[in-house]
Amino acid sequence: MATHRTFLAGPAGTGKTTQAVDHLQALIQSGAQAEGILVVAPQRSLLKPYQTLLRHSTLPAGNEIDTLTIGGLARRAVELLWPAIAREAGFAKPDRPPTFLSLETSQYYLERVVQPFITERYYFEEVRLAAERIYTQLLDNLNKAAVVGFPFEDVSQRLMAAWSGPTAQIVTFAQVQDCLNRFRAYCLEHNLLDFSLQIELFRGLLQRDWFRDKFYGRYRHLIFDNVEEETPFTHDLLRTWIPQTASALLVYDTEAGYRSFLGADARSGSTLRSVCDEVVELRESRVMSPAVQALEAMITHVLTADSDLPMRTDDLHAALAYGGGRFHPQMLDWVVTRIAELRQQQVEPQDIVILAPFLSDALRFALEERLQRRQIPTRSLRPSRSLNEEAVTRGLLTLAALAHPHWQMVPPQADVAQAIILSIDQLDPARGHLLAERLYHTRGGRPGEAELRTFENLNPNLQERIGFEVGARLERLRTWLQAYAQVEAQPPLDVFFARLFGEVLSQPGYGFHRQIDPGRITAQIVESARRFRQTVNPDPYAATLDPNVGRDYVRLVSAGVVAATFVESVYAEKQNAVLLAPAYTFLLSNESVGYQFWLNAGSPAWWERLYQPLTHPYVLSRHWPADKKWGDEEEVAMRQATLLRLVRGLLRRCHTRIYLAISTLNEQGFEERGPLLTLIQQVLRETQA
Repeated sequence: MATHRTFLAGPAGTGKTTQAVDHLQALIQSGAQAEGILVVAPQRSLLKPYQTLLRHSTLPAGNEIDTLTIGGLARRAVELLWPAIAREAGFAKPDRPPTFLSLETSQYYLERVVQPFITERYYFEEVRLAAERIYTQLLDNLNKAAVVGFPFEDVSQRLMAAWSGPTAQIVTFAQVQDCLNRFRAYCLEHNLLDFSLQIELFRGLLQRDWFRDKFYGRYRHLIFDNVEEETPFTHDLLRTWIPQTASALLVYDTEAGYRSFLGADARSGSTLRSVCDEVVELRESRVMSPAVQALEAMITHVLTADSDLPMRTDDLHAALAYGGGRFHPQMLDWVVTRIAELRQQQVEPQDIVILAPFLSDALRFALEERLQRRQIPTRSLRPSRSLNEEAVTRGLLTLAALAHPHWQMVPPQADVAQAIILSIDQLDPARGHLLAERLYHTRGGRPGEAELRTFENLNPNLQERIGFEVGARLERLRTWLQAYAQVEAQPPLDVFFARLFGEVLSQPGYGFHRQIDPGRITAQIVESARRFRQTVNPDPYAATLDPNVGRDYVRLVSAGVVAATFVESVYAEKQNAVLLAPAYTFLLSNESVGYQFWLNAGSPAWWERLYQPLTHPYVLSRHWPADKKWGDEEEVAMRQATLLRLVRGLLRRCHTRIYLAISTLNEQGFEERGPLLTLIQQVLRETQA
């Protein structure tokens, strides 16, 4: 395989990535130069199997094999050749280095541009979206234009042409285009490179013979995993790149395409077969038991009529269990009872996953609390979860506001109470709220006039009721914040968070002492604040920092505009714990388990797409005809295909059994009978004895 250009295709669980890792090992052992080997995947977490191999390889010192995403390749090229392309690309200051924007900092600058139009000209008043979702969808439009390959100026035209609903939405699409135009002009004026501009500049470089020859000549051996989750831009690049390689291995999952909402195009990826010397197809699952395979075939038959394989009753019972209760808590109790039974059968917690269309805080807490009572460890995985949704984050932001009175930010009393409860070990909510009520004064709530008073201000009876030990810990925290506030030249906000954690909150008697999750979240906040400062500070080499950077960070994270989103790696040291995750997050982890629990089987969310009134992943693709309307028929067909892809993907990552958890009434008390439940009921009816 090392001397061929191979297209390796097959469903999940057939060993494609394992073969690709073996191929990389063979390249290393054959003596191929490390700097001439490149491994690429759509997201960093999918590179972990290759990085694990490389960490244990015997490459000579100084030799390194690159493992990158296409975004990483684009940034490297643009950063290196910026002086040669900046002026022609229209940047106002081509002689100065660019600022590469993350999703966070792109939202920050987009907010600067768009917010006045939202508040003063009532942009987007016809849609009901939080500010951060408006900004995210606007950026999605720019990104899709870049990766699909059409001018971003055509976004609104494409959306309008496909729209078949109320005419008021046409005005919204025009507002979308105005915001995109203004943001792009702002980026060109200030040398800002969001993801879409990085891709456009990289595409421009690839059209130059001198760059293309140098780029293709550097990497002689290419491995590209999960090519079906990549964009048309990447597929165009591979179409011209692969013939120039000495060897290439493209790995394609025939039933995936889960990142279509980000511009992924599985149909485009499939056409890369034609530029490879051979196509190898793997069909035999290394994961599913025969019973689970039969269940998958039956579900495919019900949804598509492509399979006429009968399923025996004993196969069904081996592969599928279902139950729950009338009310949502009863369903959760049923799930936990079944997991406890599996533990009694010596099933390891890490071989169990609980999946839902969306994993809310309330659902996660309810499951964790029930499982902890059974002494069953849990871990949760929500890569798209913003840190501002974490109580630890909100507490740290509140303490930051108290330590920086010149910001003129007055935290609400309830936020101060929560910060105190988080900070002091084993402090119950009643005493925490009492402390905030008696000691936190805003002097009318005017900016800059909030303070946390000393514990000595309480009367002796109240001090005794709260506890002198708690009072001493609170006083230490208060004096630390007060001393920090009086420092004339305060360090950056990320340094504040690091010092607060190290000097106070992680010490014995405080809430973060020997607690893994608060420490992890604090580390992520420190990193997020540092990256934000380094990106938006007008002059990073100045002797003094812009005092507004920290305040802006706290304000925007609190408002959810800067989401401080971190991808939690499912490939880190695997914990022996039951995993709680959204269904699509689990699919993208490329992991398999023995037992899956599908929660809220009656929910329509199993086949619904996200509410995206400002963009459209299918209309803004290469396959959508310019003059065609998107109507109910197209929506239903898309949802049907999405449900089939989701269910088959989950089944192909299950060794032994699926547990379908059903409640007659959902969390809000309404009855639900969604398509997933209907599908399973049809499978049960058609099962042959």
